[in-house]
Amino acid sequence: MSDLHVRPNVLKMTPYSPGKPIEEVKRELGLTRVIKLASNENPLGPSPKAVAAIKEAADQIHLYPDGSAFLLRQALSEHYSLPISQIIVGNGSDELIHLLGQIFLGSPEDEVIVGYPSFVRYDASAGLADCQLVRVPLTEDMRLDLAAMAAAVTDHTRLVFIANPNNPTGTIVTSDELDRFLAAISSDVVVVLDEAYFEFADDTPGYPNSLDYINRYPNVVGMRTFSKTYGLAGIRVGYAFVSDTISDAIDRAREPFNVNLIGQVAAKAALGDRDHLQKTVELNRQGLERMEKAFLELGAKPFKSYANFIMADLGQPARPVFQALLERGVITRSGDVLGMPNCLRVSVGNAEEVQIFVEELTKVLG
Repeated sequence: MSDLHVRPNVLKMTPYSPGKPIEEVKRELGLTRVIKLASNENPLGPSPKAVAAIKEAADQIHLYPDGSAFLLRQALSEHYSLPISQIIVGNGSDELIHLLGQIFLGSPEDEVIVGYPSFVRYDASAGLADCQLVRVPLTEDMRLDLAAMAAAVTDHTRLVFIANPNNPTGTIVTSDELDRFLAAISSDVVVVLDEAYFEFADDTPGYPNSLDYINRYPNVVGMRTFSKTYGLAGIRVGYAFVSDTISDAIDRAREPFNVNLIGQVAAKAALGDRDHLQKTVELNRQGLERMEKAFLELGAKPFKSYANFIMADLGQPARPVFQALLERGVITRSGDVLGMPNCLRVSVGNAEEVQIFVEELTKVLG
């Protein structure tokens, strides 16, 4: 028995379980063809401009990166017409979620409000701080229930996380709903608008943009990432739009060199690659249409997705379907690990991967 004094709240936390790597599945099942549609990665790969920037910077990795990430933040400032002081960057959005928890949570009575199910890393911010996690169920159409979330706010609420589009359902809340929510809660509650999938949804009528809120509401944080549309999941770069007060607090709490040199140069280059972004969004649109159609034809109920994945209610436990697809070389996400045991979540792949998925799903469900 160990004598180490690990905090009890840490031992209650559940480690994050990502989708299985391709090579692991090949080894375990003896397969030669495996496609991964589990982690919402970009099927086009990284921006070619990002790859070129990485190669150019490779001989500089013996040097520490710019701790302020000035050039990346300057590029983001120009791209979004926002003062550089209101832009923060992190080692993926995960680090920014972690930092917000460190900054705003300090008492066992403090509360974090989340939709359920939603992105599981929000739960970790409450668990690590040993405070209260308040889960508000989704609506019947699998959307965040902002009215119920507003009603759940108390004097002890410190953070509210709103994933828009929501992960794992892919659904969105509207500007009108967000306006009513912000008007209903106290201005000392920090509201995090997690827009990891923003670029897939931003042309949708009624879809809110956090940039329209952060100056009207200093308690609002708009959080985005380079992992999805920009295809840089492997080098971990996230960013956020914040008030000067929150920016100052995060700057005090973060690690000195929290975004590595390669990440900074790649993200800056990817930000300027409009062609790659547009191709990614269009490929995703086509893939979503094909996958939604397949689910419907097989009697499943897909939720309307505005992200780069789709979730469907199979009307039966999803774990056996997940396993059957896995044995056929298709890695997906079973909803039982996401709080939705009858649902399957599938990332949009390239055209060939989508076709393989549809064919294998038809064999399993047809």
